[in-house]
Amino acid sequence: MASWSAPSPSLVEYFEGQSLFQCGYCKNESCSLSNGMWAHSLTVQDYQDLIDRGWRRSGKYVYKPVMNRTCCPQYTIRCHPLQFQPSKSHKKVLKKMLKFLAKGEISKGNCEDEPMDSTMEDAVAGDFALINKLDIKCDLKTLSSDLKGSIESEEKMKEKSLKKEESKELIHPQAIEKLGSGEPSHSVKVHSGPKPGKGADLSKPPCRKAKEMRKERKRLKLMQQNSAGAFEGFQAQGQPASLLPKAKSNQPKSLEDLIFESLPENASHKLEVRVVRSTPPSPQFKATFQESYQVYKRYQMIIHKDPPDKPTVSQFTRFLCSSPLEAEHPANGPECGYGSFHQQYWLDGKIIAVGVIDILPYCVSSVYLYYDPDYSFLSLGVYSALREIAFTRQLHEKTPQLSYYYMGFYIHSCPKMRYKGQYRPSDLLCPETYVWVPIEQCLPSLDISKYCRFNQDPQAVDEGRSKDPDRVRVLYRRCALPYGVYKKNHQEDPREEVAVLEYADLVGQKCSERMLLFRN
Repeated sequence: MASWSAPSPSLVEYFEGQSLFQCGYCKNESCSLSNGMWAHSLTVQDYQDLIDRGWRRSGKYVYKPVMNRTCCPQYTIRCHPLQFQPSKSHKKVLKKMLKFLAKGEISKGNCEDEPMDSTMEDAVAGDFALINKLDIKCDLKTLSSDLKGSIESEEKMKEKSLKKEESKELIHPQAIEKLGSGEPSHSVKVHSGPKPGKGADLSKPPCRKAKEMRKERKRLKLMQQNSAGAFEGFQAQGQPASLLPKAKSNQPKSLEDLIFESLPENASHKLEVRVVRSTPPSPQFKATFQESYQVYKRYQMIIHKDPPDKPTVSQFTRFLCSSPLEAEHPANGPECGYGSFHQQYWLDGKIIAVGVIDILPYCVSSVYLYYDPDYSFLSLGVYSALREIAFTRQLHEKTPQLSYYYMGFYIHSCPKMRYKGQYRPSDLLCPETYVWVPIEQCLPSLDISKYCRFNQDPQAVDEGRSKDPDRVRVLYRRCALPYGVYKKNHQEDPREEVAVLEYADLVGQKCSERMLLFRN
């Protein structure tokens, strides 16, 4: 890999004051309150520090809810992948996928019984109108021609080709991006169950029998606990797993065991997960753009009831493909580098789902998920979250400091949005002191009040707050200088200081001294 050079400083345009929009959760008009800024570019470290202060991006627009005033407070939530153990409902989703891949089986029951299927709430209803408005207002044409040239030249820098290596279902760090096999795409034949009123599906055992089998296995486990140690390493000596005594199952299966369980050679379907860089767009991303967009369009129309003319290519690009994050490839980082990616789920040669993610110095941050509604029965929202947790664990092996999975916002006041709390252990971010607090300690307070300070120390303050606004970095006429110097020599409107102080307080001292705040 070529030598890595430090990225250019982040460049942002802050919008003074607070904006009111329709809430995507309670659906009330003009009650969702947030601060925002347009990020022309962001280093991954700056964005990491911003989300650790409650910020979140939607395309290139970065916003921070006004927690004590907005209608539905949105708390940043992170999961601990290294300690994560899938719950019974998570295992059910993974087994459902394995049965479908192995035998083409489709589980009975209403798929809507599963927790909400994606992080789609992070793009609230008002975001599309907001992004459209700001994309016009903040287009690079509004900057000086010199600054425009300097930014565009940075955007044109080509990313280094990633190593490609053939692999089966498991993605190896050295083979993050994988080209297709060239085989034609085709629809998956879905066998439907019996029609209503036609009786039970006789090809499958009755539920009662399955329950009895589980009870029997549990009894066997308890009987064989004492002899479990005698069989350790037996499978490693070449014995088939089916010949092993059931005592081995005393040890709970890891997430990876459940996801990558071996499939028969004559499996009905083949699932492949590919991670492709979206910004700057890699060749693999460009080659699959139209197919990916069509999945998004169907998702928005069928799941969100959008009219056909709403999910346009330009909206899709601004919302889910454009990102302010600079691509970075430090030697001690993950093989794929840092930045914005699309995690594509390929079933039998066609895309059925896409998870939009950011890979940052300390975490994988989930941005959005969209999927083909024909495969809703696979609970792809839950399945993709589990795959992203496993992916984070995989990246951690090469990059030890990358050890968290950020799931966006947790909204306790909206019951259908509480599902993210099921991925444990997890923490919520205190909206006043910006320290992480285990979610178990937060829930009793949230049951009483929708806005809470989680830090129980009444003397604790925001340690990362801006302490010296004069050290805020600004960009004025293509020159980077401290705000103290700018204020003394160039500031004409005294009211401008209000916006700068507000910005510094929200982004914190570290980011305010690194990022460039555009002034004109």
